[in-house]
Amino acid sequence: MNILFVSLGCDKNLVDSEVMLHLLKEQGYDITNEEQEADAAVVNTCCFIHDAKEESINTILELADLKRTARLKALIVTGCLAQRYQKEIQEEIPEVDAILGAANIDDIAAVVGEALGGKKMICSRDIQYLPKGLTDRLVTTGTAMAYLKIAEGCSKYCTYCIIPYLRGHYRSIPMEEILEAAGKLAAAGYKELVLVAQETTLYGQDLYGEKRLPQLLEALSRIDGIRWLRLLYCYPEEITDELIQTMAENPKICHYIDMPIQHSEDEILKAMGRRTNRKQILDVIRRLRTAMPDLVLRTTLITGFPGETREQHEALLQFVDETEFERLGVFPYSPEEGTRAAEFPDPVDEAVKEQRQREIMLLQQEVSYDNNQRMIGRILEVLIEGYLYEESVYIGRSYREAPGVDGYIFVSSAEEILSGDMVKVRITDANEYDLIGEVVYEFTE
Repeated sequence: MNILFVSLGCDKNLVDSEVMLHLLKEQGYDITNEEQEADAAVVNTCCFIHDAKEESINTILELADLKRTARLKALIVTGCLAQRYQKEIQEEIPEVDAILGAANIDDIAAVVGEALGGKKMICSRDIQYLPKGLTDRLVTTGTAMAYLKIAEGCSKYCTYCIIPYLRGHYRSIPMEEILEAAGKLAAAGYKELVLVAQETTLYGQDLYGEKRLPQLLEALSRIDGIRWLRLLYCYPEEITDELIQTMAENPKICHYIDMPIQHSEDEILKAMGRRTNRKQILDVIRRLRTAMPDLVLRTTLITGFPGETREQHEALLQFVDETEFERLGVFPYSPEEGTRAAEFPDPVDEAVKEQRQREIMLLQQEVSYDNNQRMIGRILEVLIEGYLYEESVYIGRSYREAPGVDGYIFVSSAEEILSGDMVKVRITDANEYDLIGEVVYEFTE
């Protein structure tokens, strides 16, 4: 039986998809990318913001059409949209045979079998359940890097965010399971592990009574074969001096951190339910950059949050200009039903939200361009991920670029390089988002 698997949304969702793909393969199913060859289709959905919800619904509807016109016998929906709108999906899209809650990924093979047998069902556990022992995956991110999920859920309850209601409170994955999964990935040849969770910095607090991300990083760094460890989604209020010191001193930990702040102005941060203010954010940035002068700092911002004034937006622009984040993403505020912010007064017009987003991104382009120009002449270690035949160049990333969200380094080489190789590259040119360079030393494995 052939399974078509569509994974939508974030990297945490992708890890769930890779676990489910392994479970399906383990039960003898074949995975196909060809819609016309599929006997069953699984869609792992997202509904974090409106656009993600729309993409998930459209994908389900497209596969529902395929079920009416092709050999497709079963359609299974899982993930966040399935968790949130179980009854609505069942009632409004009758072509869907099974709906799998976000905490039910370990049931996927059994559910696909039941659905192929003609059974319709909703399969949903308590969202606080954390599946155990899912350390094997069918990795879909190429041969060089893999994501490593270290926790599930979130207990912050920011006023704009639906995640705690879909994924439950924060639950750390036991360290021994994470190390087992990482060991298997390293043995399979993956050199970069990107640690992800709704919030990585709180790791261990629920299990061990204290934050243990530094200890986890040290243990991961001792695994043979791992060259880079990268941290995403570190909330500023949870970044400790111990974590900063561990990052600064351990050569396997990339001097790169994703620290979503969402805004700079205290009134908006308070309305968002964030746990920091402008002064505290600036202090964390100062401590990080003092300990790691070569640090690459990524953040995300929200424009047009209810009540945001033009003056507050101007202050945010000034903050971005002065702070000079190496990487920055901006999203117009999206009201999500079930969140407190969706009921807040003084909504900002959609056109204004988008205009403010554009203004920040135009400023960030200048910041990014200046930062990248300063890289010209430097030599970076680059992890090669592929080859562009049309351009006759290799494509890769250094410690400065996270997969999927940042730019690339385009590399010229007189000798053949394989995906997964790490090479020394001298940067010869740069634009707003990408670097260009040439190999200067023999590559190392």
